[in-house]
Amino acid sequence: MSLDHRLSPELEELRRTVEAFAHDVVAPKIGEFYEQHEFPYEIVRDMGRMGLFGLPFPEEYGGMGGDYLALGIALEELARVDSSVAITLEAAVSLGAMPIYHFGTEEQKREWLPRMCTGEVLGAFGLTEPDGGSDAGATRTTAVREGDEWVINGSKCFITNSGTDITGLVTVTAVTGRKDDGSPLISSIIVPSGTPGFSVGAPYSKVGWNASDTRELSFSDVRVPAANLVGAEGRGYAQFLRILDEGRIAIAALATGLAQGCVDESVRYAKDRHAFGRPIGHNQAIQFKLADMEMRAHTSRLAWRDAASRLVHGEPFKKEAALAKLYSSEIAVDNAREATQIHGGYGFMNEYPVARMWRDSKILEIGEGTSEVQRLLIARELGV
Repeated sequence: MSLDHRLSPELEELRRTVEAFAHDVVAPKIGEFYEQHEFPYEIVRDMGRMGLFGLPFPEEYGGMGGDYLALGIALEELARVDSSVAITLEAAVSLGAMPIYHFGTEEQKREWLPRMCTGEVLGAFGLTEPDGGSDAGATRTTAVREGDEWVINGSKCFITNSGTDITGLVTVTAVTGRKDDGSPLISSIIVPSGTPGFSVGAPYSKVGWNASDTRELSFSDVRVPAANLVGAEGRGYAQFLRILDEGRIAIAALATGLAQGCVDESVRYAKDRHAFGRPIGHNQAIQFKLADMEMRAHTSRLAWRDAASRLVHGEPFKKEAALAKLYSSEIAVDNAREATQIHGGYGFMNEYPVARMWRDSKILEIGEGTSEVQRLLIARELGV
């Protein structure tokens, strides 16, 4: 395959459009939402009107007819300004809508995707459990078939977009039976918001991503139609592995955006901030930091675009997605630390974007597979 990752005219137009939106609409408002721990409904509605939630979906379902490369470009440009807005888009698309698009019935797609593509409805992905963490196969939530219904009991944690006023559903993984060897059969089931017995906890108090929605979920004898099963029974584990593989590309794009945003803010500050009679950007120590930060962001961009291109072209991408997610998340933390150092005391003040970026960066090494899990995946793909 070609390693030419220059953007087509259409994708470059998308990038410029999202870049302008991020700077003109998101940047002036997001700081207040972030500090007040409020979900930015107005911004999300604007993103819906732009078609961002429908970027990788076919037009027949209300989407924009794009692909994962288009989604990644939008995520990167948003995250250059703010990660809360970017993760809201990422989770709504790659975790909320993608399971239905990839594995849902035609009826499920027709019912949910048109509203999800416009941002009218957000979807969530109920995978992580309090005792599970990185062991995604250790699902304890159960779903028992009773006639034409599934009866669900259990809990989930750290679920993004699960409790907003526009959340429409959560796709939940649950044990629906046992194999002959006693191992669990894990299935995916759609649970619409407001279903009796389905409870959404209060928003978490988080270190970062404070303008995004993250909550704990509980299910107490929740009854949903048998038709809400997503794909074949017992295929839930394989389904969410695919979803996570794709989602790592999206997280890598988001992390690249944060890393590049740290460069943007640091270059601006280095030109404006004077010490000892000249801009601090004239000091070689600052120049070397900025050069290293730009090198990391550039390399990270190549990594996620390579993984996305492989996905788009139907080629194996599992290793490349893990590589991109691992590298981009770790260099996002590095760039956030260096940006804070360049800003000095001002970098510790929340009025400066780099303080927000510093707080937002760490979760990127944890969510959708920790750095340790990524290293395991890469090693396995190498055959060891």
